[in-house]
Amino acid sequence: MPIQSPFPARLKEARAIKGLTQLQLGLRLEMDANSASARMNQYEKGKHAPDYDTMKRMADELGVPVAYFFCETALDAQLIQQVSRLHEDAKNELLAQLIQNERSES
Repeated sequence: MPIQSPFPARLKEARAIKGLTQLQLGLRLEMDANSASARMNQYEKGKHAPDYDTMKRMADELGVPVAYFFCETALDAQLIQQVSRLHEDAKNELLAQLIQNERSES
């Protein structure tokens, strides 16, 4: 069985959390009004995938990091969102703690 990308489900989830329809998101991304909804539907169904620039614009509009779209589990998606909101110093501190924990467990 082929591996399914988590992107379609994550896109749909992030869009729903923001309370946007497919059309609204497409229009915010400056897609043509006549095709915006259909295009977003194709992405959410996994029939087509956007290029990186479009994906980045989607992520920015939805308030998630691009990596969020590729998280395989809901927990990973939540973690990546929380980490992305941290300031650089806090990210470095968290990374150091995780590395230290990993070394302690080895």
